[in-house]
Amino acid sequence: MANETLIQDETGNGLESKIKYVQLANYITRQIETGQLAINDQLPSVNQLTQRLGMSKETVLKGLNQLSELGIIESVYRKGYYVRRKQLAHPYRIFFLLDKLTPFKDKLYHSFFDTIKDMADVDVFFHHHNYKIFEKLINENLHNYTHYVITTFIREDVSEILNKIPPAKRIILDYNQPGLTGDYAAVYQDFSADIMMLLEEIKSRLKKYKRLVLVVPEDSFHGNLVKKGFEAFCRSAGMKGIVMPAANARLFTKGDVYITPGRYDADEVEIIKLARARGWQLGKEVGLISYNDTEVKEVLENGITVISTDFGKMGEAAAKMIIDKKFGKVRNASKIILRHSL
Repeated sequence: MANETLIQDETGNGLESKIKYVQLANYITRQIETGQLAINDQLPSVNQLTQRLGMSKETVLKGLNQLSELGIIESVYRKGYYVRRKQLAHPYRIFFLLDKLTPFKDKLYHSFFDTIKDMADVDVFFHHHNYKIFEKLINENLHNYTHYVITTFIREDVSEILNKIPPAKRIILDYNQPGLTGDYAAVYQDFSADIMMLLEEIKSRLKKYKRLVLVVPEDSFHGNLVKKGFEAFCRSAGMKGIVMPAANARLFTKGDVYITPGRYDADEVEIIKLARARGWQLGKEVGLISYNDTEVKEVLENGITVISTDFGKMGEAAAKMIIDKKFGKVRNASKIILRHSL
């Protein structure tokens, strides 16, 4: 490695002509471009660079982190920095972390990618609601991206992990995780407020039924948020409401409206089977409100009423925040689509 006097810009000026960490980044980039450093070579340690170049540790880290964010080098957890590419393809590198790949999250991702694809490299990861996986993925990639777009839905508190990411690089999707610090971005659903508002919107239609039944599986993260809004609506509307973990044949009663925020549609299928077995019609003897619209729900049983948010709009909004450099917290409102099942 050259000493500090050899780190010059293209005009021949020394470190004083530029911000030092930018010039260090440019110097390493030139070494890669000229073949002095090859792909997969390990760079000298931060301490070695600090001693050889007479820079502060903070300056060296800033220069290395800038190259890591752009994908020129990669920070490997507890090992050091390695050369990964010779030139920059796009101005942004994005760490995109989802809980699971559902049809709705697939739409979210593709909307995001289609909006930003000409300006960014996007790497997709999944945590599967597992705290350890979530923690590992964040820790191992803290300095490798310009932005971090993340959905959580984890029962444990992950705010401490997320707060390791600088707020200006942090974009939270779908659920606005509490406990986060700084001016970060978010495009989120307010599950409690949405169901309360939407049930109020169709209250006159609900009045023909005797009881509202919210089916919330025990492992449903966002279902518990829906429960708060559901119970608040029942109190304000003076309607009888109960909560159960699954559709129950013994408790299946004429005059009930079932609301199913579970993510995999198993409860909807069970309710349809129970209604058919008794010869009851959806929208007459029993009602059904599902979550998240699909083409199948549009035609099944002559149409299933749904509460749904626009995941495409959510992904597009997040991408535009990065492109326009205008961060904020935006509620991605849900709507109710009335069909035959109510």
